[in-house]
Amino acid sequence: MTVSPDKVWWTAAEIADAGLPDMPGSRQGVEKIVKTEGWRSQVTAARRRQGRGGGWEYHWQLFPRSAKRKLLATSAGAAAEQAERGEQWAYFDGLPEKAKATARARLGAIHMVEALEATGTGRAVAVGEVARVIGKTGRTLWAWLQAVEGVRSDDRLAALAPRHRPTAKVEPTEVRADPRFWDLLKADYLRLERPTFSACYRRACTVARERGWPVIPERTARRHLDQTVPRVVQVFARQGVSGLEECFPPQVRDRSTLAALEAVNADCHRGDLFVRWEDGTVARPQIVAFQDIYSGKILSWRVDHTPNKVAVMAAFGDMVEEFGIPRRCLFDNGREFANKWMTGGTPTRFRFKVREDDPLGVLPQLGIEVNWARPYSGRSKPIERAFRDWCDTIFKDPRFSGAWTGNRPDAKPENYASTAVPITEFLRVMELGVVEHNARTGRRSETAQGRSFDQTFAESYASAPIRKVTEEQRRLWLMGQETKTLHRTHGRLTLHQNVYWSDWMAEEAGRKVIARFDPEDLHAGIYVYALDGSYLGYAACQQKTGFTDAAAAQEEARQKAAFKRAHRRLLDLHRPDTAAEVAAALDALPTPETAPPDAKVVRPAFGANRPLVERPDFERRADPAAEQQHETFIAQFTSPARQNSSAEDEYDRFKRALQLEQLAEANQPLGKAEAEWLAVYRTQPEYRQMRLLYDDYGEAMFAN
Repeated sequence: MTVSPDKVWWTAAEIADAGLPDMPGSRQGVEKIVKTEGWRSQVTAARRRQGRGGGWEYHWQLFPRSAKRKLLATSAGAAAEQAERGEQWAYFDGLPEKAKATARARLGAIHMVEALEATGTGRAVAVGEVARVIGKTGRTLWAWLQAVEGVRSDDRLAALAPRHRPTAKVEPTEVRADPRFWDLLKADYLRLERPTFSACYRRACTVARERGWPVIPERTARRHLDQTVPRVVQVFARQGVSGLEECFPPQVRDRSTLAALEAVNADCHRGDLFVRWEDGTVARPQIVAFQDIYSGKILSWRVDHTPNKVAVMAAFGDMVEEFGIPRRCLFDNGREFANKWMTGGTPTRFRFKVREDDPLGVLPQLGIEVNWARPYSGRSKPIERAFRDWCDTIFKDPRFSGAWTGNRPDAKPENYASTAVPITEFLRVMELGVVEHNARTGRRSETAQGRSFDQTFAESYASAPIRKVTEEQRRLWLMGQETKTLHRTHGRLTLHQNVYWSDWMAEEAGRKVIARFDPEDLHAGIYVYALDGSYLGYAACQQKTGFTDAAAAQEEARQKAAFKRAHRRLLDLHRPDTAAEVAAALDALPTPETAPPDAKVVRPAFGANRPLVERPDFERRADPAAEQQHETFIAQFTSPARQNSSAEDEYDRFKRALQLEQLAEANQPLGKAEAEWLAVYRTQPEYRQMRLLYDDYGEAMFAN
């Protein structure tokens, strides 16, 4: 018989035909050995044969040593052994730790038996002694010895792993749903509104029952959806690109390749507490901070009402003056950083446009490479970790008790807005907090390794090549800059409603220049540069009419614009429809008929006809004051302020008085003129006479 290279399992007939040593040459003889030695009780070495005819198959490890030796001598046996070893170790690797510990205990018992045998003790005695020590029966220990018979010593552990014959699982009968039901369910569930699966399942079942589609239970449907639609696809469909990016691990950056002040990053953070500013306003402070990326140390920071380029420039100047010029800056994409003062001329900015006449910003002029963080990506900026630390160590300082606002709209404390910290006190505690933040030991970054940020920065700073600044360079960040055109005749320059001039400017009349100025003192004069950055000269302020603080001027304009927007929205709320819409609504009304309708109810006639009640003829009093009051009343009726007052009769005047009385009873406000007219009219005989008629006939008295 020719043995296949991957032959591992053998039937009784194949064993008889193989002519192996110490094995019978007939199928009946093999079956007798199988029954005598109990091969079928070996769960891992005997199995029912799959396919036509059935029967049993036996693993080659059950063969006698001479038979296994012959198989191993052939390439077929070697291949079978290698395949079997891979299967056994793969099975062992997939077992739980408890099963692996059992295999190790069995191997230890076998080592004890072999150790006793090495001293001259017989195997039967050794097995009995070890079985007594480990608390097992001798039969169990003999089974373990048989399992490793002929097995390589380094494969014994896998061979001794517990094996249990798997029972055939009865697959549950599954009601298959209609594919259109699945399409409807997935279309409803996999959308950005993120509805619950139960709600989507109920809606899909409602449609399915209406159209006669078969459905399956909800839990089965949910399990099938999770098996067929990958989790990342579900996240992308229900959370969009932001959720999909969360499924991708963040980039691991190695800071150890940097040096102190080689790269810095900056950002703005809104403090989680209320501060009372010097002008009495209460608001949350905006903090601009620069951080060294290598060490994590906070190098400089400034506080202002809003994030603005003036605060950014001031914080940048503090860092450069104290430590030096960095080589690279990682900035947030906010307007306070992407401004022309700082990064003008940088082609990779996300905001604004780059024009040829734009002045070069401070960073390009100092040779600093600018990098921009991804918008709305906090983990792209290392300084965000420091801000999170400040939220716990600084903003919740006991000296700020009652001023903390909470870090989310739904996390406001019970004492929300109960107090506000004076700005001077906030700056003092903030300074102490930043110093403690830098000096705290036990930092676990790859560069700090248990030290503080200060220690890490100082060690690298001592040996790093640091670029210091000159007095001429200091002007760059102490001054704001704007591109202006000098007057075409005398060269005078107007900036923020202030006028600047010097005699040399007449020679440069009509030229486009860059004006650098102190944004906190516009009256201190300006430094004028050409567009290529060359210095032209100084110009003093001649006419001081504008704001002395550029940031204050911007804040004034911002508040005014906000005031206008608020009232414009308020007007829209009170006037939701336009005049054109009202006109269109009026034009859409049906045209009334000109012929009067037939009267269905007979009512008494008043006015020109004879009244039902004879009106008494009251005599006018001879009192001069009453006469004057009456004349005033008549004059009001003939006043040109009221249109068609001459056509108004006593019925119209009484009807107007009733309307005013109804408004007064409903606590509605009356105009001053209307209130005075009503008070005078009630004193007139006409009002009393019309009141008697109204009490008797009601609204019928006005019918003509």
